[in-house]
Amino acid sequence: MDPQELLNDPNGPKKESPLKSLEVDLRLYSESLREVAVEILVEGISKYPIFIAHQHEVSLGEPVMEKEDLNTDWNINASTLEEFVERGIIKKELKQRFVDTYKNPHDFMCVFVIVPEGANFVFFPYPEE
Repeated sequence: MDPQELLNDPNGPKKESPLKSLEVDLRLYSESLREVAVEILVEGISKYPIFIAHQHEVSLGEPVMEKEDLNTDWNINASTLEEFVERGIIKKELKQRFVDTYKNPHDFMCVFVIVPEGANFVFFPYPEE
C-alpha cells in the first residue's frame, strides 16, 4: 500500500487546495498590491518587487496585507529580489536566471507562496484596467 493512501482516504472528501483561497485573496488585493509594486519601482528600491503569501508568521519582507484585518485567508508581505538574494533564498549564482524569467511587474505580481509543503514562485496577472 502506498503511504499516501493512508493519509488521503480516496473515498473521503477531497480537500480543496489552499491555492484556491490564495487566488481569491490575490484578486481582492490586486489593486493595492499593484500600487505597492509601482511604489517599489518608482522609488528605486528595486526593479524586482516580490510579494510573499503566507498563512503563518514569516520574517521576510514588510507586511502589507494582514488576513486578520481584512478577514481573508492569506497575509501578504512585500519584498525585493535583493532581500531574497541577501537572505540566501535565491542563490547569488541563480539571480540572473530569476531576472530572466521575471515577468513585467506592471502586468504580473511575483508571489512567493509559502505553504507547509514548501514554497515556490508564481506570477499572477493583475486584472485588466
